[in-house]
Amino acid sequence: MTRILIAEDEPDMLMGLRENLEMDGYEVLEATDGAAAVELAHRDRPDLILLDVMMPKLDGFEVCKRLRESGYTVPIVMLTARGQEEDVVRGLELGADDYITKPFGVAEMLARIKTCLRRSGAVAGVSKMMTIGETEIDLVSGAAVRGGVTYRLGHFEIEIVKMLVEHAEQPVDRRDLLSRIWGLEAFPADRTVDNHIVSLRRKLEKDPKHPRHILTVHSIGYKFVP
Repeated sequence: MTRILIAEDEPDMLMGLRENLEMDGYEVLEATDGAAAVELAHRDRPDLILLDVMMPKLDGFEVCKRLRESGYTVPIVMLTARGQEEDVVRGLELGADDYITKPFGVAEMLARIKTCLRRSGAVAGVSKMMTIGETEIDLVSGAAVRGGVTYRLGHFEIEIVKMLVEHAEQPVDRRDLLSRIWGLEAFPADRTVDNHIVSLRRKLEKDPKHPRHILTVHSIGYKFVP
């Protein structure tokens, strides 16, 4: 049975998450503070972590950072307050794979979890290594090395890169990215793609504010320029 760790200190939210996940067939572990989340993650090895940003002892950012620095590779989905996009991007930069903004619907949460659990490394027909500008990317490990510094790309960031490169020089619609990568046709207004692009540029572009390779195509989406 797939095991999910919920790291959430609000009792009502924790109970609601647990009940919905158990109804969908998942085994659930619980942590009500960040230190307990780190301990449980290492001890019980869940298949995915739902990680609230605001928690006692260690906040979600520190939990994510410590887990990734220790080589922990399972998907981490952060729970953030609506409108706090800097928190979202910070979480992605620290190695979170995705995020859900509160309040959220059960269908959206389950869709994101299922998509994260389907994640894999480089797919057949795609080279393991890729170079974008001055950045060398390992599509299996998610390591992106630029200027001697290693950044970690989450699963969805890797999938965005692969899809943009696949359509190099061509605009790719946000809705197509959302649909193909997340399977979220039902959530067309979601800023998921935009926030992942911000995080990607900070990791891959020499000057993220003036990107040369991952460009915005206004009113459409994004395109990759080699």
